[in-house]
Amino acid sequence: MPKSLKAPDQAPLVETVVPGTSDRAWIANGYDEVRAILSDTRFSTTPPAETAEASRRLVQPGNLLQYDPPEHTRLRKMLTGEFTLRRVRTLEPLVEGIVEDRLDALEGAGQPVDLVGQFVWPTASLTGCAMLGIPRDDQTELTRHLDNNRLDNPDREQRDMAGTAYLVYLGKLMRQKRRDPGDDLLGRLIRDHGRSLTEAELTGTAATLLASLIPITGGTLGLGLVGLLENPDQLALLVERPELIDHAVEEVIRSVTIIPHASPRTAKEDVAIGDQVIKAGDFVACSLLEANGARPPGEPQDTLDITRDNSGHMAFGHGLHYCLGASLARMELRAAISRLLRRFPKVRLAVPRDELRFTAKSVETLPVTW
Repeated sequence: MPKSLKAPDQAPLVETVVPGTSDRAWIANGYDEVRAILSDTRFSTTPPAETAEASRRLVQPGNLLQYDPPEHTRLRKMLTGEFTLRRVRTLEPLVEGIVEDRLDALEGAGQPVDLVGQFVWPTASLTGCAMLGIPRDDQTELTRHLDNNRLDNPDREQRDMAGTAYLVYLGKLMRQKRRDPGDDLLGRLIRDHGRSLTEAELTGTAATLLASLIPITGGTLGLGLVGLLENPDQLALLVERPELIDHAVEEVIRSVTIIPHASPRTAKEDVAIGDQVIKAGDFVACSLLEANGARPPGEPQDTLDITRDNSGHMAFGHGLHYCLGASLARMELRAAISRLLRRFPKVRLAVPRDELRFTAKSVETLPVTW
């Protein structure tokens, strides 16, 4: 689905066309409509093509968001054990240690300090790389490839070169791990399921996981901290009542909704959604931003309220493709936000809000003082 496709209004379900074609498409904005579509297996997430066989050939190996059952079921089952609550709890000491090290560095950097460069990205990068067993010496270069490969990078040549270098590196790493798996997520995946995974699937799975663990978690943390700093009453409330941290994390995740649209769907048959019928072959885009009442980075946000129960938000998607790493992301955000406020309870923006600059999924710098 082209990124330029936008809803002409904010009705719950809007009929439109794919720009430049006569293909019919729909945009779901309403919470109930988005939830219904994402939970309905009559919608396919494989890339649209003239035939089902051609669609399957377009799937990026290892990218679970582009697979339908039974292939999706096979691959997801191999990874599920790495993201259970029990496994996530075993990772808490690792994440908390990384957070504390970064807070030490933050404190030693002097004021004002860039919270993004000194805390947000290092925390996300070190955590993601440690989980997947990326050698420490490779991490800086690898995260640079990820940053240059982001979709809003206007330098297309740089973006394409970075994407190629990223996959080449991970392919080499996977071959090394087949020889010596190690005790990390990718090592365990190879030991337990290596014989049933192709090289392309293994490399693609690593690429997808790392792209989620670093840019998405880091972006959510950065933008979430902007939201809290913009609402000093909510920040003060969280400092005063640290037991609200779980509610605060959910509110941050909802308000950021860093993945604005779920992976596009194609109807495999006629499906009734509310009083509309989506015909077989129609494209469907689900706006998680609209369903969650969130706004894109840099735009004025809705009211931030860390006391409300919004556990039903869909920032992690819904249904078959619900985010595998949701529990891990919550744990990382909880550790980072709670320990930052414990160390620096008077943290505040060091520049006017209108001086902040945003990318599609992050804030470029976040100068703070305390």
